[in-house]
Amino acid sequence: MTTISGLHDHLGYWLRRLSDEVHSRFEAELGRHDVTVSQWGVMVSVFHGHDTTKAVAAHMDIDPGAVSRLVDRLAAKDLVRREPDPASRRTVRLVLTGRGQALVPVLAELADRNDAHYFGSLDPGQRRQLEEWIRRLIGEAHPAAPPDTP
Repeated sequence: MTTISGLHDHLGYWLRRLSDEVHSRFEAELGRHDVTVSQWGVMVSVFHGHDTTKAVAAHMDIDPGAVSRLVDRLAAKDLVRREPDPASRRTVRLVLTGRGQALVPVLAELADRNDAHYFGSLDPGQRRQLEEWIRRLIGEAHPAAPPDTP
């Protein structure tokens, strides 16, 4: 008779559980500041210099349309604004407002505390190894397209 694996036998189940817990706890903390995890991702990306919808989308590995909708919501909350690029009429720059600029460090501290809550028991080497394994598995599941050749 063939043995059929159970739910708890699958690493994917445990990874999803961990991801759901990390995300849910962080979402609740950010909610106190009326920001979602996705919105925080846009804000921290802009803070670190990804200042176009396309650049934020590439950094977050999400669709530019999704970024545009997130920016709309952040603009309505006076946290991000769009500005024309003086060097290119076709480019729109994303800029944190004063409120957004002040809020990013607060939210980053929440992100750091959330990470510490779930991963603080790992020493730096273990944490680095876990990240390397996850990045490797993601890379194997979604290999980069070969570069275009002329």
